[in-house]
Amino acid sequence: MRNLVTDLSGKDLVSSLEWSIEEIRIALNLARELKWRYHYFGVQDIPRILDRKIFYMLFYAPSTRTRAAFEAAMTMLGGHAAYIEAKTTRLAVAGKGVGEVAKDVAVMYERYGHGIGIRILDKAIGYVYGRGNAVVRTYARHARVPVINMADDMFHPTQGFADLMAFEERFGKPEGRKYVVMWAYSPEIRGWCSVQEDIILFTRFGVDVVVARPPGFDLDPRLMEIARKNAEESGGSLKFTDNLEEALEGAHAVFPRNWASPKLVELGYSKFKDEELRIYEKYRNWRVTRKLLDKMDKHGVLMHVLPIFRGYEADDDVVDDPKRSIIYEQAENGLWTKAAVLALTLYGVK
Repeated sequence: MRNLVTDLSGKDLVSSLEWSIEEIRIALNLARELKWRYHYFGVQDIPRILDRKIFYMLFYAPSTRTRAAFEAAMTMLGGHAAYIEAKTTRLAVAGKGVGEVAKDVAVMYERYGHGIGIRILDKAIGYVYGRGNAVVRTYARHARVPVINMADDMFHPTQGFADLMAFEERFGKPEGRKYVVMWAYSPEIRGWCSVQEDIILFTRFGVDVVVARPPGFDLDPRLMEIARKNAEESGGSLKFTDNLEEALEGAHAVFPRNWASPKLVELGYSKFKDEELRIYEKYRNWRVTRKLLDKMDKHGVLMHVLPIFRGYEADDDVVDDPKRSIIYEQAENGLWTKAAVLALTLYGVK
């Protein structure tokens, strides 16, 4: 394949910040090519370049799409994805309690296969910020094969690639387009990874990103400062507001998703959950309605990493609008971006 290069062979993907813009572009170009081959010629036209290679997927946290997409991608590329739930192993989950340490598992899986994926976030770490990313980095530090972050409490790089791919499929060049990352009400507490991923990634590609959230729902200040500098360098912008209607004026896309308060990710789920949910109730009107959608650009769309909580984060008629919702296209792109990352990072691993 013309976009397959060996420069990324053996490279970890813990955060998209650790890949250059050129490397991300290579991954997106390959993802588009794989998608094109599949839709025009079928799965038989996907080269089996990972024949007999094994990707160990270690899940501390559950998944609907991430597991399915990585498994499908490895199969299409000729390899095998081994699904392992951390609770079925002898690991000390998230580094707590008596059990096997991540270093020993990293070295063992490195000898059994050709790559390792780790998913650890939210309830698996009690929502304590930074704990999940530290575990992923422990695997990356000790394994000599590529380690792919399948979502931790800070980052979700292959999801971010899929989101950017969907945005560009709809609007072409991303520069100067307006993307609103919006806090939205739901009775379920969720972490920061996907919203932060899109903010730090889209600002690298010249997008005008607006973060709309109620007071008290700021994100990681260090990453937001990185995003601000990204925007300066790319010609984009980054703004924060608690005025939801103003944020959506003329927007090309909106991503409505609940995320935890800084207080909860500092204290942990068990200590602050009840108070957190009481705070959420004050902002039940923070959801995408038809009225809010009409404030956007006439071609503006709903985006979401899924699962979307219907009736909470967005109304059904918005979610199911065939012209204004691209959530399923976005979800499909997760398959192709994951396939591209696997192809690029595992291809040269012996």
